[in-house]
Amino acid sequence: MRLPNRRQKRVLFLSKHKLLMIVSIFFTAFFAMFILIGAFTSLDPNYRVASNTVKKWTTNIDEAHFLSLMMMENRIFQEALPEDSPPIDMWKVVFELGTNVRMHDVRSLLGRELPGFEMYDRQILIAGEGTDYTNLTMESTPPLDDVLEEREATIPEDKEEKEPTEEEQKQTTGDRNIVFLYNTHNRESFLPHLPNTDEPNEAFHKEVNITNVSERLAKDLKRFGIGAEVDDTDIGAILNEKGWDYSADSYTASKEVVEAALTTNNDLNYVFDLHRDSVRKDITTIDLDGKSYAKIMFVIGGDNPNYERNYALAKALHDLLDEKYYGLSRGVEMYGGAGRNGVYNQDVSNNALTIEFGGVDNTMEELNNTSEVFAEIFSEYYWDAQKVSE
Repeated sequence: MRLPNRRQKRVLFLSKHKLLMIVSIFFTAFFAMFILIGAFTSLDPNYRVASNTVKKWTTNIDEAHFLSLMMMENRIFQEALPEDSPPIDMWKVVFELGTNVRMHDVRSLLGRELPGFEMYDRQILIAGEGTDYTNLTMESTPPLDDVLEEREATIPEDKEEKEPTEEEQKQTTGDRNIVFLYNTHNRESFLPHLPNTDEPNEAFHKEVNITNVSERLAKDLKRFGIGAEVDDTDIGAILNEKGWDYSADSYTASKEVVEAALTTNNDLNYVFDLHRDSVRKDITTIDLDGKSYAKIMFVIGGDNPNYERNYALAKALHDLLDEKYYGLSRGVEMYGGAGRNGVYNQDVSNNALTIEFGGVDNTMEELNNTSEVFAEIFSEYYWDAQKVSE
């Protein structure tokens, strides 16, 4: 005879010892969480996990993984997920986070193993016409003695001054200088004006150098009604005087100059550090309507916590250049990481940029042509911004 089916009841017996242990663990974890949160929030800002650090961690994760995670909560994100995208692989995500090696990008592994290969481990924020990872900016890093060496140079002819048109004279900053132009590597020169060398690492001169481009740009900006101040500090001489290293300490020396200028003049709102690239002429030169120009490249310091503000300005100027002078801008790249400066003094202002004006093979005529165009484009950006702020 089968007994009727009865529900079995389970009774959990807890001894006083087990109950006390559970309560203790709960309260310990509870208070530990508050202590940990308090410790993190009271840390000096220099020791906290900055937003750019979090960004570096997350850049190692494939973008499709983020969409897959959001799709778990909202199916509408499925529309943004590529059709051929594989399902999320948690083991792959954990591996990429733990090793900092991106499975889809071999450069993340080779950059640590092959000497010199880490130069390709940069991020192209905007790729201009013809720009890829094989022709990004290249910085000369010779010994300071080579930078300071006396060399012969041909003095370029002065460019004929253009009188401003009535349209250009309608708007002006008056006596206010709102742009600060300086040159961290102020002795960077150009091979066409150095008759006794054809080596990029020897393209340095005390007088014929990138500072001449800054002076030309200030004059061109003035024609469009924008006051600009040019700093002519010889950073190379400062490094020599203090016994500092050219590669490691140039930005430390120039930052003192920039901060002093911003303290003295509250009207300065845009800070441009002009350099010349070390890549060759085929990368840094373009012909537009029968006229030769030196190309421009914007470099953003990826280790600057607020680099997004600087990037917004670079993007706006690149877009305007592309609209009117397509191909003149090589784009915007972000550079940072271990062993590099990574900030490039761009933390002094939300409107601070490092701009590569041409390359080692460009002539002053080509650089002056670009200076005139950049002044035109920047003035368009500036006066439009002024209308919005009024």
